[in-house]
Amino acid sequence: MATANKQGRDDGNAPTQDRRRFLARAGAGAAALAGASVWAQGKPPLGPPSTVTTPPRDFGPGAPPTTYFWDPDVIAVDPSFNDLAQPNAAIQRLWTGAGWAEGPAWNSVGKFLLWSDIPADRQHRWIEDDGHVSVFRAPSNNSNGNCFDYQGRQISCEHLTRRVVRYELDGSITILADRWNGKRLNSPNDAVPHPDGSVWFTDPPYGAQLYEGTPDPAGGKSNRAGRLNNRIGQPAGVGDARQELPTQVYRWDLSGRLDAVVVDDKVPNPNGLCFSPDFKKLYVASTGPAGKGDIHVLDVGTDNRLSNQRVFSDCMVDGVKCGPDGIRADVFGNIWAASNAGRAVGYNGVTVWNPEGKLIGRIRLPEVCGNLTFGGPKRNRLFMIASQSVYAVYTATQGAAPS
Repeated sequence: MATANKQGRDDGNAPTQDRRRFLARAGAGAAALAGASVWAQGKPPLGPPSTVTTPPRDFGPGAPPTTYFWDPDVIAVDPSFNDLAQPNAAIQRLWTGAGWAEGPAWNSVGKFLLWSDIPADRQHRWIEDDGHVSVFRAPSNNSNGNCFDYQGRQISCEHLTRRVVRYELDGSITILADRWNGKRLNSPNDAVPHPDGSVWFTDPPYGAQLYEGTPDPAGGKSNRAGRLNNRIGQPAGVGDARQELPTQVYRWDLSGRLDAVVVDDKVPNPNGLCFSPDFKKLYVASTGPAGKGDIHVLDVGTDNRLSNQRVFSDCMVDGVKCGPDGIRADVFGNIWAASNAGRAVGYNGVTVWNPEGKLIGRIRLPEVCGNLTFGGPKRNRLFMIASQSVYAVYTATQGAAPS
């Protein structure tokens, strides 16, 4: 019978090996070769091309295969990641053509992926059976984050109208939140449902950009000089709101009550958020020029009050700031975070952190990754929304919660 070391790997002395561990070990070696491979003196790379080879990997549908036992852009920083990644699965680009894609959500009943194209003011849908992509909703009020609650209803964060809405099963729309203490919200960004029926969401100011919504009226925080016309291209009466609130995290209750649960910029520019599998921790990403580029974690009490805020990760990898955006937890409590490293080739994509905040894996993409979610019939496929495109890779784990 084979014996294994503390990392769960075969010790090499056994006559037989578990197939999956063999693939992981072989794949890790191939990935290491690919990561170091470059064109040198006209010689081809030692392994399949990746995002960091010269020339870089082609992600197009007609590109040559790059995966033998491990995708060269799926990197195990720590051996524990070998149990989460799928050795014989390749990263696939499913679609491209967005202005700025965001807010992926998986519909388990319809078996489709939904996401927002914020500047195009629409939502798209990718259907799993044939890979067909169509416009799902237009206009979308420059929607950003989306999710499906535990009753299967779609929830969307709208930049233009500065509100969170729910699409009911009969096709009607319910406004869940647009004001707090009588003041308009900034631009709700990302939302997650809770089994108790509540919806938790972040409210940074990104919707006040000309590209992703509408700027404040003259004199407002995003239009101090008043040179931008906030009404151009907008319906009458839309676009006149201005930033009145600090950037906060909110909890909407079934009673209709809205509470600020992370207040007064305690997490500057809160963006992506997710719960731990047991809902006892809330993770919040701080993003953008005014953010800290890190992930915070808070304890969730039985009364839904948050406490013990601390930094979960500074999101520094090899001295490169991999700014987090959307985040999701898997069933083991690992946090999968979208990575925006700007022009640092090889660091855009996804970073994966264990529950203690240790980096254990990375997924490299050729574009900045803005958000991600687990989906597919088994909830084991990671969908990555990256700038203009949608990527996916199968994993050996599952998302902790729907959408």
